[in-house]
Amino acid sequence: MILVDANVLMYAAGAPHRLKRPSADLLDRIARGEVDAVIDAEILQEILHRYRAINRWQDGRQLYDLARALFPGILPVTAEVLDGARRLLDAHPEASARDAVHAAACRVYDAEAICSWDRDFDRFEGLRRVEPGEVA
Repeated sequence: MILVDANVLMYAAGAPHRLKRPSADLLDRIARGEVDAVIDAEILQEILHRYRAINRWQDGRQLYDLARALFPGILPVTAEVLDGARRLLDAHPEASARDAVHAAACRVYDAEAICSWDRDFDRFEGLRRVEPGEVA
């Protein structure tokens, strides 16, 4: 199982960009059941926050609904996940809180990797980051 980061969803749904096609291709593979993938609750919050902040709520609603359809089982962000995120933030002062939450969720739920374009995940020991085109 891999955890899919919000940036993969946003590139797939966004304007033309070099990362759009590989992101959309991965989501197509997930929809066909070829890839065992999940998201955590924080991914949905990121979608809501970002699209509301940039005044593109209609697009955000559509992406949220797509994410809910593609990933019906959402990993909860529990106290155990947040405790893990706090420990990661202690060890990595340069890390963002959101990245730490996703990294901790991967650990708590035994994800084999996080699928993200964000190289900042590479700083977390024991967490493997794959880009959409690398997902087996």
